[in-house]
Amino acid sequence: GKYVILPLMNKKIPIIADEYVTMDFGSGAVKITPGSDPNDFAMAQRHNLEIITIINGKGIINENGGAYKGQDRYEARKNVIADLEKQGFLAGLEPYAHNVGQCYRCKTDIEPMVSKQWFVKIKPLAKQAMAAVVKGKTKIVPKSWEATYFDWMNNIRDWCISRQLWWGHRIPVWYCDGCGKIIVATADPDKCPECGGVSLRQDEDVLDTWFSSALWPFSTLGWPNKTKALKTFYPTSLLITGFDILFFWVARMIMFGCWFAADVPLPDGSPRPLAESVPFREVYIHALVRDANREKMSKTKGNVLDPIEIVKQYGTDAVRFTLASMASPGTDIAFNVARTEGYRAFANKIWNAARFLFMNVDRAAEIGIAVDPSALGSMPTAAADAPLEARWIVAELHATAAKVNQSLENYRYDDAANTIYQFFWGSFCDWYLEIVKLRLDFSETADKAQTKAALTTLVSVFEAALRLLSPFMPFITEEIWHVLYDGNPPTKSIALTRYPQADQAILGSHAPEAMLGLQFIITGIRARRKELAVPEKQPTSLKILMWEGAHDGYETIARNIETVKKLAQVSSVEWVEFAHRDSSGKYSALAWYSVGPTDIVVEYEKTIDVAMERDRLTKDIAKYEKGMASAERQLGNEGFLAKAPAHVVEGLKKQESETRLLLEKARAALENLKKGN
Repeated sequence: GKYVILPLMNKKIPIIADEYVTMDFGSGAVKITPGSDPNDFAMAQRHNLEIITIINGKGIINENGGAYKGQDRYEARKNVIADLEKQGFLAGLEPYAHNVGQCYRCKTDIEPMVSKQWFVKIKPLAKQAMAAVVKGKTKIVPKSWEATYFDWMNNIRDWCISRQLWWGHRIPVWYCDGCGKIIVATADPDKCPECGGVSLRQDEDVLDTWFSSALWPFSTLGWPNKTKALKTFYPTSLLITGFDILFFWVARMIMFGCWFAADVPLPDGSPRPLAESVPFREVYIHALVRDANREKMSKTKGNVLDPIEIVKQYGTDAVRFTLASMASPGTDIAFNVARTEGYRAFANKIWNAARFLFMNVDRAAEIGIAVDPSALGSMPTAAADAPLEARWIVAELHATAAKVNQSLENYRYDDAANTIYQFFWGSFCDWYLEIVKLRLDFSETADKAQTKAALTTLVSVFEAALRLLSPFMPFITEEIWHVLYDGNPPTKSIALTRYPQADQAILGSHAPEAMLGLQFIITGIRARRKELAVPEKQPTSLKILMWEGAHDGYETIARNIETVKKLAQVSSVEWVEFAHRDSSGKYSALAWYSVGPTDIVVEYEKTIDVAMERDRLTKDIAKYEKGMASAERQLGNEGFLAKAPAHVVEGLKKQESETRLLLEKARAALENLKKGN
């Protein structure tokens, strides 16, 4: 309620109390300038203070600046300090870190100032836009971003929509020079509706960019005219955008859609309800790409990665796949070129697989074998009597398609990309291509029917896998796909083909389980060969120990023994009954090696380090005993059993049973070692 005199201006200014002022900063009292600071402006509005602007648009002090009128802002500051010191008002000078904004291009200080602007009364629009999300008419994914959306909407203020720029949509406001009438119209007026004068001036301001952008969903379809396109295609299904413009653009499009599209009738002419007024059904909030240290890329920081240069070095597909594989909902992408380099290798892997396929298609053609074109373009199947690898790779393809489609529906692009990667690199290239080589026999004595069946499965699975991969690596898949059809594909582009869908019947196949057992023994033999330091290309003989009463479990291995021999570098295989283990001395009992439920012997003429084998078995026994003790402790805890989910208890029991079996095998092997068997 009291006043002080402003030095140099001899002007009375009121003393106010406001919670915004920090009491422990300086003296706890501060002079505010409502005309040149947004926070001070807000305080002035709360206390009904006069708003005074002392600077014009060119940075020159105006008539409110007293003796400093006409001076440049920087010149005036120096003169103010000099005059304060001259008149005895200056207590001292000290450096002070401020937050005055600067133009990021020319580094010029930006001076806030009060000016006349146009505003939109926004709360009525925000209310409808919030209702659209609350009622599920527009779904935000991930759902966690709804909290940010509602926070903005609940605290929304009137929207300043005018900008002092040289480009953009002009504000649709005209001024009559004759009577001063302000005219707001959707069409350019030719005269003043008040006085009939024709001397009209349009406002020089332009609309805020986000205002113009908010009109996009329906203005592109012909609005405000009730066009056929608008009736047919509005609303759209999905908007994909970054979280940093969730309010600036997404929220404003929803607000405008609910407001402006509500009067657009449905295709049948009936009124459009709120559910049909929203601009899109779903909004997917994707991650932002940051540098390897998770810093936001900025020209100012100098950490911007030029995508064009990365594409030149690693290829567009590798860059695209990198981004897709790292697009986890709710987290940003820390872009690292090392991963891109890895996915370039993935592209090379696909290319080499294609070369292998084309080479065999050409070889087959030489003996009159060709793949039926009708086998392509759909999801491949395999006959019940087809080889295991054919039934397995078909089942794997369908399982991959099912998971990829589900991941895409849930916007888990990272899961979808990684699922395709695992199928193409692991299942198809590392396993299937190596096995199918056994079936691709182009000799004169070859079974042409068997060769054609194998080739058809190979080509049809590869073609479907290309379609599955296409959205993630569109360029390499497009190139290979056209070559696959010898330049005459059924559609102009692979992108126009049907996206692979899984067959539920094939998903129930037992082939993957059987193949897993085969893979288990092959990888086990490879591991044992490595332990025995067998040279990579040197074949070894193999003995497989059959436990009493478990002969049925070895049928898959027996039927696919040629696959085992080829992939595991095995020259011969001998089946040994458990009760007749060979102890002739040709090989040591130390060579017995447990591969899941199967025991094998990799025969290799090399002196075995008994001490090393004893140490290995002793460590294995200790590990298994520790696992058994832990499992028994949990299974013996009544409180745990009462609270734990059934599937957790069952899994623990299964783990305890498997560990017990491995422990028994390891103890038996160590005992035989001690006996010298």
